[in-house]
Amino acid sequence: MLTQPIAFLGGGQMAEALIGGLLAARACEPASICATDPVAARRDALKSRFGIHVGDNNTKAVREADLVVLAVKPQAMPAVLSEVGQALTGKFVVSIAAGVTTAWIRERVVAPRGIVRAMPNTPALVREGVTALSYQADVQSDDLGAVRTLFEAVGSVVSVEERLMDAVTGLSGSGPAYVFVAIEALADGGVRMGLPRATAELLAAQTVLGAARMVLERGEHPARLKDQVASPGGTTIAGLYQLEAGGMRSCLMAAVEAATKRSQELGR
Repeated sequence: MLTQPIAFLGGGQMAEALIGGLLAARACEPASICATDPVAARRDALKSRFGIHVGDNNTKAVREADLVVLAVKPQAMPAVLSEVGQALTGKFVVSIAAGVTTAWIRERVVAPRGIVRAMPNTPALVREGVTALSYQADVQSDDLGAVRTLFEAVGSVVSVEERLMDAVTGLSGSGPAYVFVAIEALADGGVRMGLPRATAELLAAQTVLGAARMVLERGEHPARLKDQVASPGGTTIAGLYQLEAGGMRSCLMAAVEAATKRSQELGR
């Protein structure tokens, strides 16, 4: 259980997901969490839903915390660090801003205890997310354990070298949007073939969920699982042929590449 005070700067969707996950997992008490947001309605909503402390003063929140989560957009990071950089002395800092490196943050804060760069994704909202962490060797094991507890409350956690974090952003950070498009397209196909819209959407979404769980739980290569569905001369291989003809694989690979490059641009 996390006992240290935690401050979330920027009360956006991901901060809300992390706060909700922590409290649902009983990983900390509401009294130990503070979230800041410039919009009063957002602060009121967070306080009403979770019973946490809220405010609009980032510096005050940082000074009263031990673990500080920078849950702001990359474009807002320079202004936020200019505001709280000195107050972060001795604090443990976690950034979830896409493209923003730990070295860039370290140049703008005064003597933090450690910095972790994290890339969660939006399925964290339903506690089925995956988060990649990168950090330097000077991060203490207790601090790293606290960070893992934070993100394990909303899904799975992996560690990667920081040079790979932009690729993580392009794959799992942006990936839910690619999957939503695939679910929509599958449902549209079902509607085109006569299925009611609600039925088609349920069939598509549950099919994607079940297929993903098979990959995770069976530990088999996706290609092998695909071959188990595609019998010779059957319906599945006919559909797969159309996906190949339409360039589905190359389109998905290109999407990951494009999103990775954009993450790199944001970090410059």
